[in-house]
Amino acid sequence: MPARGKTSEERANSPALLRAQIAAFSKQVPVLYVLLSVNAMALAYTFWGVAPLTLVAAPTPLLVLSVFRLVVWARRRHLTPAPAEAERLLRTTVLLGPAIGFAFLVWALSLHGYGTSVQQAHVIVFVGLTVVSCIFCLMHVRTAALGITSTVAIPYSVFLICSGDPVLLAIGANMALVALVMIYILFVYSREFAQMIEAQVETQRLSDDNHRLANIDGLTGLPNRRQFFARLTELLSRDQADHDRFWVGLLDLDGFKPVNDLYGHLVGDQVLVETGARLQTIAQRGAFICRLGGDEFGVILDGGHDHDEVERFGQSVCDALLAPFSALGVLAKISGTIGFAASDQAEGQAKLLYERADYALYHAKQNERGRPIMFSHEHETAIRRLSVLEQSLRNADLESEMSLVFQPMVDVATGRITTFEALARWDSPELGPVSPADFVPIAERTDLITRLTQILLRKALAEARLWPPHIRISFNLSARDLSPEAILKTIEKVRASGLDASRIVFEITETAAMRDIALAEISLGALRALGARVALDDFGAGYSSLSYVRRLPLDRIKVDRGFIVDIEHDGIARDILKTIIDLSRNLKIDCVVEGVETEGQKRTIGLLGCTTMQGYLFSKPMAASEIPGFLAAIEADRRARLSVVSG
Repeated sequence: MPARGKTSEERANSPALLRAQIAAFSKQVPVLYVLLSVNAMALAYTFWGVAPLTLVAAPTPLLVLSVFRLVVWARRRHLTPAPAEAERLLRTTVLLGPAIGFAFLVWALSLHGYGTSVQQAHVIVFVGLTVVSCIFCLMHVRTAALGITSTVAIPYSVFLICSGDPVLLAIGANMALVALVMIYILFVYSREFAQMIEAQVETQRLSDDNHRLANIDGLTGLPNRRQFFARLTELLSRDQADHDRFWVGLLDLDGFKPVNDLYGHLVGDQVLVETGARLQTIAQRGAFICRLGGDEFGVILDGGHDHDEVERFGQSVCDALLAPFSALGVLAKISGTIGFAASDQAEGQAKLLYERADYALYHAKQNERGRPIMFSHEHETAIRRLSVLEQSLRNADLESEMSLVFQPMVDVATGRITTFEALARWDSPELGPVSPADFVPIAERTDLITRLTQILLRKALAEARLWPPHIRISFNLSARDLSPEAILKTIEKVRASGLDASRIVFEITETAAMRDIALAEISLGALRALGARVALDDFGAGYSSLSYVRRLPLDRIKVDRGFIVDIEHDGIARDILKTIIDLSRNLKIDCVVEGVETEGQKRTIGLLGCTTMQGYLFSKPMAASEIPGFLAAIEADRRARLSVVSG
């Protein structure tokens, strides 16, 4: 339905209009009373000694009342009354104004029988000035101005017209015409004044809405990222002056993305709303809670909290998120991890303080999920080290400094090598050997990963061409390698290599697939259409969901080594692994168990039904030059065992 404008009655009852009328009156009514008083005293002076003294002094009570009202309105010049009080003041003015005007008119008419024609002309001037000044000073309230017109201008015009004197008749007719014109102007002005106030109210409302949209998160109702940094900057400015320490915390929801992907955005939104409500419930004195975007929330703790208090607050946040979330009939289970940094750790820079808290959060998610972590000196040292690594990686000659080693996957039932996984190595001239656990995350964060992937993929495919045709090459892709541009480059590399695509297995981790499951589905489908195979790596290390297994075009699942460490003695781990192996068999996809290091683990895994394994028990990662000798030794050992069995 289209919006309709406000009626005149609605506008008259508008609190904003009442406030505007009071503001105008507080400036103009005192002027009106001064003008009335001066005009009355001038008229009294004109008739002094001509008319009876009692008649000349008759308006004295009116003058006293005018002075009193003048003082009342002057005192209200800087006050903003409540709507009810404003309405009462205007009602008093509407009643009192015409009454005072009519009283002055009666006094003026009583003077008509005295004095000369010139003195009587002063009466006409007095009444005319009174009418015009009252209408102009009261025109913001149409009722009050009309009251003056009806009680002063119209009766006096009728009096002059009925006097029988042609001159007075003309003056009366002229005054009536002027009164009608003034009434018309009054109606137009009061309507436009009300519309102007209404427009100002609407403009202010839109401004407030824009401010709210710019500073408030539309989903949770919490302050947003912009307000978070504004508050942060404000506190840092105060902090430098007052040396008052405060804390910044960054909270990330663990397991939110699988819930969002599995149950849909409506459920995900409800979880975020409930998270915001829980955070506000436990917020303590000086806690400023914001939603920064996605499933990330920000906390600013002001008020002189010490290290232990902040840590306890952080733990209460994590504990509050452990309770299941009920949304649209779904019971979702997530958790939260939070990292804190103190304002005195940021050298007065908002961005640096945010990065410190973000690093504490990153460290917690990597090592201690579900609990608060405080930024420390050790973290500062780690940041400096990562900064050095990042700079060295940016300046590195990736072609010459990056190399590959290969770790075999073994079919323990036949003793044959089925696949070699290519693993990246960086030998920096400045830093020496750098672990992939250190440089791969940096490459992903700095967008160097796609270039690095293409260089290493070309090298891996070239090596795989030298192997026996039954052995595949397994190559890892990052989340950024799944972009359309990167996938096209990967396909071009495969085609240019001359290696049969069916001998290539591309591995993607659960975490990488979770970032954009729809994109992963499309990109991995393109690789599979090329003839390559697809493996889901580190299965079980993240928030495993059967929906990923169902949606992704998988040929293989690689079980995370975390299930293998104590599998000989941990019945639950054996049950989980057995379930995964059976799932793979039912879906007709391969299952590979990583991290096998002992004969006991190998034996237990074999009894559970999995025969393809990878780990140090079979071989550490080796250089490409070692592979021919390794394969020859494996084949010789296999034949020797077969000979013993047949003998």
